[in-house]
Amino acid sequence: MSEAILYKKLDKHLVQCEICAHQCIIAPNKKGLCGVRENQSGQLKTLNYEAVVALNIDPIEKKPLFHFLPGTLSLSLGTQGCNFSCQHCQNYEISQGIKNNQSVLEQKISSQQIINLVQENNLPSLAYTYTEPSIFLEYALEIMKKAQKKGIKNIWVSNGYFTKKTFKTISPYLDAINVDLKFFDDSLYQKICGGKLKPILENLKRIQKSNIWLEITTLLIPGYTDQNNQLEKIAQFIKKELSSEIPWHVSCFTPSYKMKKVPPTPPELIYQAIEIGKKQGLKYVYAGNLPGDNKENTYCPACQTLIIKRTGYEIKRQDQNGYCPQCGEKINLILE
Repeated sequence: MSEAILYKKLDKHLVQCEICAHQCIIAPNKKGLCGVRENQSGQLKTLNYEAVVALNIDPIEKKPLFHFLPGTLSLSLGTQGCNFSCQHCQNYEISQGIKNNQSVLEQKISSQQIINLVQENNLPSLAYTYTEPSIFLEYALEIMKKAQKKGIKNIWVSNGYFTKKTFKTISPYLDAINVDLKFFDDSLYQKICGGKLKPILENLKRIQKSNIWLEITTLLIPGYTDQNNQLEKIAQFIKKELSSEIPWHVSCFTPSYKMKKVPPTPPELIYQAIEIGKKQGLKYVYAGNLPGDNKENTYCPACQTLIIKRTGYEIKRQDQNGYCPQCGEKINLILE
């Protein structure tokens, strides 16, 4: 436990958290919506500092990041809590459990121990993932600063629901981020996730204007994400407001948590989404959760030569230092 950053004290011992777009006003002895920030005698305390619930060495493609350090491994970590309450969450035990007083096994691991693990395994990057990184900002930031000094890349896998203050705090230390753009419908965001669309779009624009590598993931939930031209609107937003170079991952939904009765995504819907993205002018659109499918491969946007072949999380690069071996087109890759 430690004192939170980015909060302000209000009258009557109330505090307002300024880390995510909810900006919760929290009464004494109460917690914010994330479940891990508590007002203790007029001070905002974090309940998940150095309390790791998930720690693994993952392929970077699992984040998913397809164009950032492809073929490498990343030490991935997360804590309890989340500022969303997604009804389809795959990690609901650790993201939602603390809100319902359900215990999860935690390991107390210092920031230096995390850095040591990265170095012992000769890994090029650290990923803050499994739950929303902004809700363990203090811990993540401490690690990120040490990682940067050691030449280790910092990666966030995020729902994008943080404040401008949080972005300014992390941006000097953040190298890459994958943001979930779950819907392009504010009412669905509120109903399914407990958040709003606008703050995420604003953050995507901020990220694009920075030097931080960006990839975007949309989970295609049948009967939800494929309604009201949302896929077209997402692709249009990426092309017009961000860049046609940004990789867009459209992933298959698997029934989970409170949406177990919703059917899994048929591959045909994923293929339709990929065609929508390409029609809107996006250069790199990928199928997600379809291991071995050729729609997970990277092709040259100019001549369609196979650049990176993916089989599950194994890859085979065929580029020439980031260029197409056939036509010489520059492929948008970060290789070091």
